[in-house]
Amino acid sequence: MRGLNIEDCPHRPPCPGCPRYAEPGIAAAAAQGLARIAAAHGLGPVERRGGPALRFRHRARLAIRGRIGSPKIGLFELGTHHVVHTPNCRVHHPLINEVAAQVRGALVETGTGCYSDRHHLGLVRHLQVVVERRSQTAQVVLVANAPEPAPLGACLERIRERLGARLHSLWFNSNERPTNAILGERFDRWCGPPCVVERFGGAEVHYPPGAFGQNNLAMAEALIGELRAELPRGARVVEYYAGVGAIGLSLLDRVESIALNEVSPQSLLGLESGLAGLSAADRARIRILVGPAGEAIDALADADVVVADPPRKGLDPPLRSALVERPPRRLYYASCGLESFAADLAVLTGSGRLRLAALTAFDFFPYTEHVETLARFERV
Repeated sequence: MRGLNIEDCPHRPPCPGCPRYAEPGIAAAAAQGLARIAAAHGLGPVERRGGPALRFRHRARLAIRGRIGSPKIGLFELGTHHVVHTPNCRVHHPLINEVAAQVRGALVETGTGCYSDRHHLGLVRHLQVVVERRSQTAQVVLVANAPEPAPLGACLERIRERLGARLHSLWFNSNERPTNAILGERFDRWCGPPCVVERFGGAEVHYPPGAFGQNNLAMAEALIGELRAELPRGARVVEYYAGVGAIGLSLLDRVESIALNEVSPQSLLGLESGLAGLSAADRARIRILVGPAGEAIDALADADVVVADPPRKGLDPPLRSALVERPPRRLYYASCGLESFAADLAVLTGSGRLRLAALTAFDFFPYTEHVETLARFERV
């Protein structure tokens, strides 16, 4: 791949989004940490999977701040609520930049005000954009300091007009809390379908606007493909932190049965939409476990294989303890937090009943310090 120059990014500094911009591969500290883990468990060099270096982000959450008639859309400078305007981000899918430009134009044309963190006043706070690959259209969410969408009606309609055929769907999200949380709980659909739909080697996966989704879909597809290839055919599987089912539903053609655990209402909504498109025979092989992972440990009794894709904080302690006490034949652990993975690893292997059998690194987060890993544990 052609080398990149820092000058290729017009927003650095002060944009903090890519602290390692133009550096190839995963961060040195992450690579060293993975090498130490592999050596400690008798594994060879950690294999690394990489993907596109530019235009790889299909999902973005951007802050909106500034004066009426002169809004800025981008990321906060480190430690501040000052927005760095990033109209030409090199790592965004081009449609994300286009949406941001059209939203900015709609804000200006309708005289819509932006939120002030200091005074907890003003209207528009954030913009979320998700690009659906098959249609190359954008699911757009405007987050506002308002209880309902009426104050934004003119702006939302202008956004719809400006984006036209490039718009997948348009949403209002209410967030009146004086915190740094980006999304509130209420979503109102202004127009368009209820979910972005993706496919990862199996059934269709549905993403409502409030559900978690990976921004680097090429690397997500690579990780899921590797897991699919390794999974023993005919296994009984339970997946924890299943989200909308991006991993679990992709495994359906290879398993006898699968139980999917999730706690987020928006992710569960997406999961239900995905199940609705399946045949009755396939739906009969799926069980949904609603609630925290630590409260769904009874499902381990029926599982040959466990899949866990926890948030950055790692496994819920009750689940981690249950995996030690009742180790499955195989455990696949997808981690986005190396420190929490190392802590969970020490507990999971400490009893001698599970061993780390394989470890692969995926560059989900180019130009940052983070790395995604897929670990395979086997029962001893």
